Amino acid sequence: MTTTSGGRSSGSNPPQPSGPSRPPEAGPGAVIAPSGTPVVRNRRLKLTITRVDPWTVLRLSFLLSIATAVITVVALLVLWSMLAAAGVFDSVDGTLDSVLGEGALTITQYFSFGRVLSVSLLIAAIDVVLITALATIGAFLFNLATSLAGGLEVSVTDDS
Repeated sequence: MTTTSGGRSSGSNPPQPSGPSRPPEAGPGAVIAPSGTPVVRNRRLKLTITRVDPWTVLRLSFLLSIATAVITVVALLVLWSMLAAAGVFDSVDGTLDSVLGEGALTITQYFSFGRVLSVSLLIAAIDVVLITALATIGAFLFNLATSLAGGLEVSVTDDS
């Protein structure tokens, strides 16, 4: 749209509405300042979480607890391997032999590779069951509490 010196528009373009506008390259939250530069405004949304699906929580907590179990077993096996390679078990056995007498007690009887592996697998299996059950019970309790209290309010901002 072109204007003449008198302020009247010339040409066939219809008049544009007054007020802030935003060009397409300025982004979704931008407006044009009187100086002509785009000014970005952040949008704030308030959301209320009123229900969490217990089935989804069960599946997600099961997968995360399986990952935790794998990490636990691998970490215990790596720790046992490092201690065995460093000679810690042999050193403790030597100390026990000198203190208690020959053949009284050896640490390798109780901390053999097979025993450490079986105990770590047992602990991991118990953790999978407990974490999954507690997370699912927590989802049911959250749903019960939000039905009484109205939900959990979350503020979300748009930074784009």
